Amino acid sequence: MIAVDTNLLVYAHREDSPWHEDALRAIKQLAEGVSPWAIPWPCVHEFLAIVTHPRIYRPATPAELALAAIKAWMASPSLHFIGEGPDYFHRLAELVRSGKVAGPMIHDARIAALCLEHGIRTFWTADRDFSRFPSLKVKNPLVA
Repeated sequence: MIAVDTNLLVYAHREDSPWHEDALRAIKQLAEGVSPWAIPWPCVHEFLAIVTHPRIYRPATPAELALAAIKAWMASPSLHFIGEGPDYFHRLAELVRSGKVAGPMIHDARIAALCLEHGIRTFWTADRDFSRFPSLKVKNPLVA
């Protein structure tokens, strides 16, 4: 299963992103396919926080449009939203220790731990910081 990071969701949503077309194509490929794919719940929350933030985007995405984008992804029958389960804390602690993670990087460790707990095969992201977690296979679908 492939999981998708916040940055790709934002790029696919925001038409003013220089990576919009490529990100939209990647998300559509997953959403219209039959293979299961996932979005970690923290990425949904972060997506909402970023696209509706008036200091990040001018104009910011109205909350109703951002929520509509999430509802559109939810229409994909192969989509799974993933959250914390019984082994989550153990995986998070392991990643924090092994990756020497602190501060804002805890958020990335949280997403990596969720993916590993749910058996995610590949994590699609444009964020190179995830290379800090070698147990998670990372791919940037925006580059050839």
